[in-house]
Amino acid sequence: QLQLVESGGGLVQPGGSLRLSCAASRSIGDYYAIGWFRQAPGKEREGVLCISSSGVILNYGDSVKGRFTISRDKAKNTVDLQMNSLKPEDTAVYYCAARGYDCSVYADRFGSWGQGTQVTVSS
Repeated sequence: QLQLVESGGGLVQPGGSLRLSCAASRSIGDYYAIGWFRQAPGKEREGVLCISSSGVILNYGDSVKGRFTISRDKAKNTVDLQMNSLKPEDTAVYYCAARGYDCSVYADRFGSWGQGTQVTVSS
């Protein structure tokens, strides 16, 4: 089974930036869609951004529009989440997840998940 490992989380001040990376255990090539999700304490998990195997991007909502971007490097088998203009409400554990080919609005349709990385936005 495909294994995913997130990295790049940490503590950042409001208005700052972080770049998260999701590394896959094998080639994600032209087969896997990779999504980023987050879960804050006491809240439900929500989708952030997803990129399909063909490069189509799904934005799950307006909360990160214009601030976060997603990109993939097939040679390195990584998918990065660039987060700019961070706000305290972005504080959460961020997870990446994989499924075949296309993104889905349903998190339970992603079969492989990483362990998560903590992002804390605070002054």
